[in-house]
Amino acid sequence: MKKYLFRIVLIAAFLGLAGYLLWPTYMDSVHQGKLESLSDADSTKYFDENEESIRNSRESRLKLGLDLQGGMYVTMEVDIVELLAKLAKNEDDNLRAILDEARTDAATSDETVLDIIGRKFDEKGMRLSRYYGDIRNSNSEVMTYLNDESEKAVERALEIIRNRIDQYGVSEVTITRSGSRRIILELPGVSDEREVRQLIQETAQLEFKLFAEENSMLKAFSNIDKALLGKPVEDEADTSAIAGDTTATTDGSIAAADSAANTADSVAQASMTDEQKFDEWKKKNPFMALFTATEYGLYATPEQRERINNILDRSDVRNAIPDDVSFAWSAKPTFTNEGQDFYEFYILKRKPELTGEVVTGARAQTDQAGFGGAVVSMQMDAEGAREWARVTGANVNKRIAIVLDNAVFSAPNVKQKIIGGNSQIEGMENMDEARLLEIVLKAGALPAPVEIIEERTVGPSLGEDSIRKGLNSFLIGFGIVIFFMVLYYQYGGVPADIALLFNVGFILAILAGFHGTLTLPGIAGILLTVGMAVDANVLINERIREEYGAGKTMRAAIDAGYSRAFPAIIDSNLTTLLTTIILYQFGSGPIQGFALTLMIGILCSLFTAIVMTRVIFEITLDKAPSIVKFG
Repeated sequence: MKKYLFRIVLIAAFLGLAGYLLWPTYMDSVHQGKLESLSDADSTKYFDENEESIRNSRESRLKLGLDLQGGMYVTMEVDIVELLAKLAKNEDDNLRAILDEARTDAATSDETVLDIIGRKFDEKGMRLSRYYGDIRNSNSEVMTYLNDESEKAVERALEIIRNRIDQYGVSEVTITRSGSRRIILELPGVSDEREVRQLIQETAQLEFKLFAEENSMLKAFSNIDKALLGKPVEDEADTSAIAGDTTATTDGSIAAADSAANTADSVAQASMTDEQKFDEWKKKNPFMALFTATEYGLYATPEQRERINNILDRSDVRNAIPDDVSFAWSAKPTFTNEGQDFYEFYILKRKPELTGEVVTGARAQTDQAGFGGAVVSMQMDAEGAREWARVTGANVNKRIAIVLDNAVFSAPNVKQKIIGGNSQIEGMENMDEARLLEIVLKAGALPAPVEIIEERTVGPSLGEDSIRKGLNSFLIGFGIVIFFMVLYYQYGGVPADIALLFNVGFILAILAGFHGTLTLPGIAGILLTVGMAVDANVLINERIREEYGAGKTMRAAIDAGYSRAFPAIIDSNLTTLLTTIILYQFGSGPIQGFALTLMIGILCSLFTAIVMTRVIFEITLDKAPSIVKFG
């Protein structure tokens, strides 16, 4: 027992880890089955009671690809030719002809649009600096500049699309870049092509908004609380409940009834504990109670944010919000406390002071005049510069929110009146954040057109059919392998069959642990892994047969079988592993899904075939040696 105790502990550790990683997937299936079986009212109650568990299991479960659960697959392409046309200092017939030729050639060539344009300029003996950059720049310097601008254009498009999809509310979205100018978008569970097209191709809206006045903020919260409590919304806000104070009369005279009521309230409040007072406050201010308030502002976790957004989407609440007030969330978490992200809630004026149309450029750089931190310099056109000077001059020591698609990316404090249209945004943690803000700002000023060149929709019924057929093919292949091993090797095939079962479990657990996605090609990879895992056990069993036939004892034959089969097993699996790595590196889509599951399967099969089956044989030889036979 002692000689294989370490292996038993190792196997138990792997089994425990696999169970832990697959538990959210199991719980998600339990929750989904429960929700589908209940009525609408009961399912809502069940969701409210188990909201945290449902969300956690959904986030950590093994995810299914579009081919298994249905949805949309969209391939988009950034129009680099149109971008170059907008970047040109002066667009004439010669430049337009070259750009049109480059567009035509790029459709049937492996060359990039920029490479084609650079070649055509060289062939015609023309200087790129005539249209781009500085007149003193060489063609290579201009090409470097254009490559950088096209790279940023694709990044801006990627950032805008990701921001819009996040607000669209689709979970488990995959957004990846393919090649130099293409973006691939996978939207599980979405089938409305018209809505997705509008969502992706709509122009990004960049706005500069002032914070709402204090009385407007209080009025907005008071009206929302009243709407939630079913009380009539008044023109003037009742801010006493929010502020937590009592309101005195102007002349000091209080009616007898009011005096008695206030006295009763005072006595009741005096007898309350702090917790009871807080509960009472929450009943009177249900909307405000959803936030985490600090001296710096209002914040909410992702779960709280979703609940707040649902409230703000209600028609009665929308009607209660003052016309001059709008709300927005920070684009990313403002801070993290005890592992929980918190987003800031902004109360802004509805009308923007400026829009992104006035921004002509932005650049992330290091602050040379300050402490060397990351900043973003921003430039505006003449009209924008005049308006920016007016806005900043009238709002010194106040904050202005930079909003893209209703998400606040920055809210800097105005230090002084800014003239000339050049300003600097501070407060970035690092250059990565500054570059992100540069991308956001320039997205409003110079959006590169994005065209949908391919879209596929997989219906839910087709996804279910794929799951059923994939599962059936796996079970049939798995059953045939198990039957053959037991039939041909008798008990010698039993450890191999047990190892196969755990092998599949380990593959799914690792996929879930690394937030991977199981696709139909992935199922094919798992099925191939089953055959390869059996191949290793066939090598071992045949070696054991030879050694046992040569006159060795069963234990000696098993020891020799494993040691002599080991080099061949490693050799065959290592070469296959190298092949799958190449497939994963240079393939895309279904090829990558197949290669990923096959890679994981090879590593798992080595563990199960060499370690797990050996332990089963050792235990059987100790407990019941007479049943160990190899046909």
